[in-house]
Amino acid sequence: MTASEHIPPSSSIASDVFARDELSIGLTLPITADHQSIVDFNEQIALGCLADGLGYRALWVRDVPLNSADYPDPVGHLDPWVLLGALASNTERAALISGAIVLTLRHPLHIAKGAFSVNTLSRGRFILGVGSGDRPPEYAAFGRDPDERRDLYRRHWDTLAAAVALPSRVIPDSAPEGAPEFYLLPRQSSSIPLLAVGSGGQSVDWIARHSLGWMTYHREPHAQRGRYSMWRAAVERAASGAFRAFGVAMRLDLSDRPEEPATDISLGYRTGHRALIDLLHQMRESGTHHVTLNVSSERRPARDIIEEVAAYVLPEFHR
Repeated sequence: MTASEHIPPSSSIASDVFARDELSIGLTLPITADHQSIVDFNEQIALGCLADGLGYRALWVRDVPLNSADYPDPVGHLDPWVLLGALASNTERAALISGAIVLTLRHPLHIAKGAFSVNTLSRGRFILGVGSGDRPPEYAAFGRDPDERRDLYRRHWDTLAAAVALPSRVIPDSAPEGAPEFYLLPRQSSSIPLLAVGSGGQSVDWIARHSLGWMTYHREPHAQRGRYSMWRAAVERAASGAFRAFGVAMRLDLSDRPEEPATDISLGYRTGHRALIDLLHQMRESGTHHVTLNVSSERRPARDIIEEVAAYVLPEFHR
């Protein structure tokens, strides 16, 4: 088995988030209003602590290296390792997940060092989600060729997978004569789970062979069922009988009227909590194992939404 084909054994935190025939619910940070560019990240950490205490299974953090006038996200995101470190030091139970570190624009050994650091600070609560990025001009800014994205993703995955496995192994880019054998510290007691977020330009068969699961964006229910069927077929071809998770990032504009029916918005729904429960039950039945909510605070304070979902929705799914 090559390094790239290594699937780390299931950790307790991975099984808390991704379990066969169950659905768990997480929260994506930062929580912002539409077109909001200035974010109080101390408040975001407080919201993460609130969600952690109320029983959300995961807190997700994005990696947005650079901003530009033509990029639609105006938020000045913190470096993900800094925000993950702050969340690791201020939360107790929720998994911390990178959604997703841009594997093609960062050296995989730097990523592994960050993963070791967050996993240590959080006492084993880190899941390493990686993606490939999708903006060619950003590739150019980092001296990368976007046409090499697929190959670069696979090469970096090989190095990263070897580093976060147990035992950890450092694969250097080059090893001149007399070079020492390197290793990463602090040592880990278990492998760090490695998750594909998006496709990274790879086939679903490749993802099924190499990752603990596949995280995608929300699609309308019929398309999502088709995507899950495609995923299950790939898992059966690549790892017959094995469990590989399927997760969805979904935008949520939660109405203050519990009975309001669900209506489509970009990448999610505007809905009251009763219809949200029905939607999530349907997603679980169609094969989704985890949903992270990208909450809109345009109409209601984020704290109110987090508390309402925790009071009415989480008990339906979290045992």
